[in-house]
Formats: sequence, C-alpha cells, structure tokens
Amino acid sequence: MQTLASPNPQGPLIVSNERELRDFSTMLARVRQRFERVALAHEWLTIPGGSEKVVLALLDLFPHAAVFTSVYDPTPWPRAITSRTVVASFLDHVPRAHTVYPKLLPLMDRAFRSFDLGDYDLVLSSNHACAKNVRKPDGVPHICYCHTPMRYAWDPAFFDLEDLDPVARLAYTWLAPRLRRRDRAAAQAPNGPDVVIANSSSVAERVRRCWGREAEVIHPPVDIARFAPVAHEPEDYYLYLGRLVPYKRADLAVAACAVLDRPLKVIGSGRALRAVCAAAGPRTQFLGQVPDDELPALLGGARALLFPGEEDFGIVPVEAQAAGLPVIAYGAGGVRDTVVDGVTGVLFAEPTVGGLCSAIRRFDDLHFRDSDLRAQAALFAPERFAAQFARVLDRLP
Repeated sequence: MQTLASPNPQGPLIVSNERELRDFSTMLARVRQRFERVALAHEWLTIPGGSEKVVLALLDLFPHAAVFTSVYDPTPWPRAITSRTVVASFLDHVPRAHTVYPKLLPLMDRAFRSFDLGDYDLVLSSNHACAKNVRKPDGVPHICYCHTPMRYAWDPAFFDLEDLDPVARLAYTWLAPRLRRRDRAAAQAPNGPDVVIANSSSVAERVRRCWGREAEVIHPPVDIARFAPVAHEPEDYYLYLGRLVPYKRADLAVAACAVLDRPLKVIGSGRALRAVCAAAGPRTQFLGQVPDDELPALLGGARALLFPGEEDFGIVPVEAQAAGLPVIAYGAGGVRDTVVDGVTGVLFAEPTVGGLCSAIRRFDDLHFRDSDLRAQAALFAPERFAAQFARVLDRLP
C-alpha cells in the first residue's frame, strides 16, 4: 500500500505535543539569543506571492530582523514588514521601479552587493535571483533559502511561452550565459552562503546541477488551519486556481475540460487571460480574483484541483489537500513532494491536453480518503517550517 510522503527524509522536527513545544521554544530562545542582529535579504517587495510567505515566516522567527531588498513598495504589505527597518537599494530610485523591476535584473547583483551588513551577526537570504549575493561580514553565517536558482538564466524553456519580440529574445540569448556564470560564482564564493536550503526536492536537484552545492530541503509554510474546517462536498465542477501566466499552463486545464465536456471554474487573472479564454469550452467559468473568504467554499465544492504547470513548490495543491480536495497535477517540480499519486491525487507525465485528459479519466476510477488528504497537508504546517529552520540555525558551528 502506498504511504504518505515525508517532506524531509532527514527527520523533521514536528511540534505536536507539549514536550516538543517546550523543546522548540527552548531551542528558538537559544537561537535568538545567539543571533540578536539579523539581516534578511529578499529579491524585491512589490507584489505578495509565495516567496513572501517564507519571508513573513522568517520574520516571525526573528521579530527584530531588518530587511534588505532591491525595490520596495510598502503599499501591499502587513505591519510585520512595514513596521520594521526595510532598506531598499539604489534601484528603488529608478523611475517606475516598482513596476519595471524585472527589467532591472542585470543590475540586481550590484544592488545586493552594495548593502553594508557589517552590524549583523546572522544573514538570511530568500533567493530566486540575486538576494544570496549580499556580502556577509567575516565570520558571520549566511543561510540561503533558495526558491530556485535564477530561472531566467538556467531554464531556456521559461520564455518559450512568453510573447517576446525578436529583440528581447536576442537580448536574453546574449545575457543568459553571463547570468549563469555570475549566479554560480556567487553561490560558490568564499563569502557566499554557508548553508543552502531548498524549498523542494526538485529545487535541491536544481541547486546541485546549477550551483554545484548540496541543499537541505525545508518546505515553505502553508496555512493549512485556514482550510481545516472546510467540508469537502463535491459538486459537478473542477477547479483551476492561480495566476493566468504562460508557465502555469491554465490553457491545458481549460482545453482538457473542453475536450471532455467537463465543467471548470477558473480563479485568477493575468496576462495570459486572452489565450486561456480562447482555449476554453462553453462549460468553463472565469471567476477572476475571488475574495479570500470565498475561496474555502469553492475548494470544498470542487471535484478536483487541476494543476497543470510546473512549480518550484506550489502552495495551492497543499491548500487543496488541506480542504480534502484531491489534486490532478503535472508530475514535475514541487508536486512530487506534496501530492501522492493514487492516494491524494493523480500525477501525469506529459504536459499536454491529452496527458491531462487521461489523468482526469484515471481520477474518475479512484477513491480518495479525506483523512489521507488532510494528513498529507499537515506535513507542511507553519510549525514544521519554523522547527526545521530553527534546528538548522541551532546546529551552526
């Protein structure tokens, strides 16, 4: 019989009873006492996303940490960020930097290396581009939480689905090798990260291949408690939830449901909306952005979540399982850690309409237990992230 996946084969510390909670509290107090002045580098603070949930979890571990970032727009952030010291780089003064920051990527390395971290005794970086490139003081440990090595440099297929003009594609072709060399050199530099933590097994493999470094896996925290009260009472529809951008492949979800004549509700918006609508059948509803308080009910009423893109980790499939909702997903990236094929969902091998159609048909013949789904989601609770991360810091020499 297939068993539920363990998110960390090294033996995660789980805060699940009074003694373990006491041990964790003691360890965290010891870590905070050792590292009183903490600097946290994060790529940019503009639009909230999955990586920023990790940032908030790290700031919860170190309430007095200062944040260093390339570009900072305080408007969408909670007090956990806006009430503390946030240092933005010189790029923040570029006109319209809060919206054009992706075009500033060639300058990001210089921006992070410009920060003076001489007053800190611990450096943390939340990295998917250049945040790890900060210069740490001598003798100060640097822990890099890697969401992925720089995707724009290492994954040529990333732009295949993007509507880029020939000049932009030529510029990328010219720039990518330079970005790869710089990214690998920064990851291996003597004053670079001392410890690399990856957000999934897939990213750990990527770190090994791209950076030549080994990484421990600690999955991002997921607010599963929010979905625990949801009763899964499926109605006759499938669900897609996420931004409508090319790499998330919402087009596969709508096209497969059109082929099979299945009802689908699409939650989300983005620049690929027109292309996704063009592939949709008459039984697809586009709900746009849905208020947070309406999301649990939509998860509870769906037959399954369709997750046809490849994500480094992917929070949405975990949230779905926390609500008792099975997941039909392309079997690459983070879902290999979060979804158990045949037990909490169905994984398919080919990212095509035919591959997803076959997965939906297979799903129809399976039975999923609510207890299995919620137990799998519990492996990614915020308490587990905090305990695992604190343990890494506690064992530093």
